[in-house]
Amino acid sequence: MSRFRRQLLFLCDAFLFAVAVAAYKFITVLLPYTATGAEENFWGNTALLYGCTVLAQLVFKTYDSLWRYAESREYLMLIASAFCGFTVYETIARLSGVGVISFVLLAAIASLWVLEMLVVRFGYRSYRARLLRSRQSGTIPVAIIGAGAAGVQLLNEIQHNPSSRYTVQCFFDDDEGKVNKRIRNVPVSGTISQALSRMRAMDIHEAIFAIPSMDEFHRKEILRQLTDRSIRVSTLPSTLELIDRKPIRQQLREVRIEDLLGRDAIQLDISAVAGLLSGRTVLVTGGGGSIGSELCRQIVKYGPKRLVIFDIYENNAYDIQQELLYQYGRDLPLSVEIGSVRDPRRLELLFDTYKPDVVFHAAAHKHVPLMETSPQEAIRNNVFGTLNTVRAADAHDVKKFILISTDKAVNPTSVMGASKRLCEMVVQSMAGCSQTTFAAVRFGNVLGSNGSVVPLFRRQIAGGGPVTVTDKRIIRYFMTIPEAAQLVLEAGAMAKQNELFVLDMGRPVKILELAENMIRLSGYEPYRDIEIVETGLRPGEKLYEELLVSSRDLEKTVNGMIFVEHQPPVTPEELERKLTLLNDALEKTMRTEDVSCIREVLHRVVPTFHEPEEVNRTQGEEVEAPAPAVS
Repeated sequence: MSRFRRQLLFLCDAFLFAVAVAAYKFITVLLPYTATGAEENFWGNTALLYGCTVLAQLVFKTYDSLWRYAESREYLMLIASAFCGFTVYETIARLSGVGVISFVLLAAIASLWVLEMLVVRFGYRSYRARLLRSRQSGTIPVAIIGAGAAGVQLLNEIQHNPSSRYTVQCFFDDDEGKVNKRIRNVPVSGTISQALSRMRAMDIHEAIFAIPSMDEFHRKEILRQLTDRSIRVSTLPSTLELIDRKPIRQQLREVRIEDLLGRDAIQLDISAVAGLLSGRTVLVTGGGGSIGSELCRQIVKYGPKRLVIFDIYENNAYDIQQELLYQYGRDLPLSVEIGSVRDPRRLELLFDTYKPDVVFHAAAHKHVPLMETSPQEAIRNNVFGTLNTVRAADAHDVKKFILISTDKAVNPTSVMGASKRLCEMVVQSMAGCSQTTFAAVRFGNVLGSNGSVVPLFRRQIAGGGPVTVTDKRIIRYFMTIPEAAQLVLEAGAMAKQNELFVLDMGRPVKILELAENMIRLSGYEPYRDIEIVETGLRPGEKLYEELLVSSRDLEKTVNGMIFVEHQPPVTPEELERKLTLLNDALEKTMRTEDVSCIREVLHRVVPTFHEPEEVNRTQGEEVEAPAPAVS
């Protein structure tokens, strides 16, 4: 039937025109004085009117519209085409010099015909909408948070999608001018702060957050208000994440823990990053890891001459390779190499083959408790692996070398943190000794990275609990993986003279609150449905990570989230003495299988390295000390 839709509509309009003409003739019979001297030309004039109006409709393409989805634009186009057709008829009839029908009565015929067409089309649209609603009787009632452009577009897509699982019951919006009004016959039932209580009263258990343009801080606050055991919340991504030309309903996703961080969107200097990467050969060590793979995703957007992924773990390297090839096609200039930064000969061959212009060094052992029990591996991989990569970059005239560091290198209490501080020293020691610009970028925890607490909590919640936290007092600074990777790229573009860049990690997050929010986002109530259990601090773990941007030695950059920290210079001779001590400790460990000497040497070569018990005791006392009385 749909194949003949245009023909049926054309025949329907012809019939409606005949009805309008018949109405005219009926009027002239009842009221003879309305007839004119041009009555003998009546049929010729009506045929000309009909032809001109149909021609105008074809020009305006009104027969191409799907009237089941018609909005005001389609109805206005129909009226405009009829007006143009009538104007063309009047012009032709009067210029031809033949008698014409009375202008008033002819306008009445045209107006009646247009009215009939509008009524039929609107009636058809109403019938389709009623039929669709009857088919959606088993759908889920839902509220839309936000009655702006995105919310209305979402409503329109839901209402016109026969397979939609939702029926929109109401909107909530903070615009007082919209409250208690109706949009497409759907009421705006109150402000956002009233949404939770009114949804409970209306027995609505699902909501869609549809304000993609809202800043991240207010977005977080609203999502936290809506996070409730009885309400399931979906959200549209932010404006920057929305995909053009893709139906907005298909971009709905569950609220993630990242949405509750409340961090503002990053403003990147696109031109600076493009200048660093476009047309360059870029090497990412550890390119299959959490940060390394995200760096690869970001780098390919800037059109590098070639992206080289280097990783010791072939499964991760394969995963990011296939993801990028699927997204960008086989023409993407991508190479994947398997090997270890511990092997200087493998690195020499890698650098000689590809001659990279820019190196992002993300390869490292990062798991704090595991490195406490295997400190020799942290030293071999992190410290000497970085040394090997730095020397290869220097020997092959790499333009920029960016080390991925960590907040755990600040006053470290773990072997991993101390090893990463030594990596920073390796990079700093190259100042003035190389044509390569070396720099390090230091940031904190990233949500969802391998070995982070978020995947662990997800597995524990999926298993029915309990969720384990090492200490309910623990505070951490979090950043999303894409956010960290983007800031690393911009810091790399800024690097000029062996800087140590520090990223602003924003507000601290209590691990206990993180666990509670993740449980609620999963549809459960903390302590009622899923328990949270305290297990005790792990080896090398701090109660509180250092705030990266608290140092007085920080210098602001043009990006408000990136700072430069000024550290005492490390000379090549000083670094060589430190590395010699470490190498001797490694050899002793191989002979005696006693790893305690590595920890002893780390205290000597990293002056800021302290035992976790000492630091945690001080931090715990500061937290548990009673607040001073206010007089």
